[in-house]
Amino acid sequence: MITQLSNVPSNIVAFRASGEVTKDDFETDVLPAVHELVKRTGKLNYLMIIDTDLKNFTGGAWAQDMLLGIKQLTKWHRAAILTDSDNINTFTDAFSYLVPGEFKGFKKDELDAAVAWVSAEN
Repeated sequence: MITQLSNVPSNIVAFRASGEVTKDDFETDVLPAVHELVKRTGKLNYLMIIDTDLKNFTGGAWAQDMLLGIKQLTKWHRAAILTDSDNINTFTDAFSYLVPGEFKGFKKDELDAAVAWVSAEN
């Protein structure tokens, strides 16, 4: 399941993934919020807290996540992924070298720092 976080600055979209994450979660919750933000601001500032094992993301969820990245490729500004997995955080940090925008991994207890970083205009 993916739920959108509402208590964040208006120039970002933020989500929490928990339990099983499906294609429908991305289509219903993530994509509309991302499209609205990009339409309103012209860029994508994105935050995802991963409160579930990656094995709980279905194949359809991974496909939708990848399509989001491709469709919004030129709009990415900043993305923060919050997880306690050092491997995922290292991968997230390295992702900035492969695509436009900045990507940074944070530990789950660093939510305030992640929100501040993602929402910063510089």
